[in-house]
Amino acid sequence: MTDERILCFVKREARSLFPSETAPRLVYVSRTLPSDRAYHSILHAHQDLAEILLICGGEGRFLVGETFYDVKAGDLLLYNSGVVHDEFFSEENAISAYCAAIAGLRLPGLRENALLADGVPPLFHAGEEAEDLRLLLDMMYRYLLEDRPDCEALCHHLTLALLGRVLRLTGDARDPAETEPKTLGRQVQAFIDGHFSEPLTLQDIGKALHVSPYYLSHVFKETSGYSPTQYLLRRRIGEAQNLLISTELPMAKIAEQVGFETQNYFNLQFSKHVGMPPGKYRESFVGKKKP
Repeated sequence: MTDERILCFVKREARSLFPSETAPRLVYVSRTLPSDRAYHSILHAHQDLAEILLICGGEGRFLVGETFYDVKAGDLLLYNSGVVHDEFFSEENAISAYCAAIAGLRLPGLRENALLADGVPPLFHAGEEAEDLRLLLDMMYRYLLEDRPDCEALCHHLTLALLGRVLRLTGDARDPAETEPKTLGRQVQAFIDGHFSEPLTLQDIGKALHVSPYYLSHVFKETSGYSPTQYLLRRRIGEAQNLLISTELPMAKIAEQVGFETQNYFNLQFSKHVGMPPGKYRESFVGKKKP
């Protein structure tokens, strides 16, 4: 039975998670509802920030690094910087979620913008903490959405509270006992991740890894669920989504930067995979440019 009382004292002195000079910075908070299915991000990575994703409803399958994870309401996914991730779900079980992106994160024993040691599974079951995490993320989202006075300062403190709760959940996570040698499937993924913006064919990948294109295609499909061509295309589109939201680069430059030969082909593939043309996607997130 819960101990109900009117007055609750602070019993212990608060400990700061971060010295002031190394305090992390909240970059954005997003809320995705089942009706926002078109706005889920395709295969992508963030090189300069970490993300905290709380699943509030629905079910899906997420690719994080080289591993697929089945997720449902109450699950927490933590993305270190540079880790590729993708999302899959059905119309009937579309995901609703909150996501907070944090830069300048420096935790003891971890590389910059990492919430976990590389190789530790990123999926946690929040349990009773899920509602508290949801409330924190919802406050941050609403304060920024409504542009409340001093919302940046308020969200900074809420970010520290969010990190505190998340780190309690991850406290038992251990470093991987040993680094597993890269299999061929992982080698193919790493090569595509490093060269997706360049002209790239199966023959190029096979030549670089000294293996036949047919064999590497078969192995990669077995380990990742994608053909190398599918993975390459989704990787380019996911990176284009990032650039559309976070930069003011013109469409032609984005198409070139992520590896498409022409803007027309970029527009066609983006619309096919995302469900809307890139211009509409950008406008939905950041609004129309002022004349």
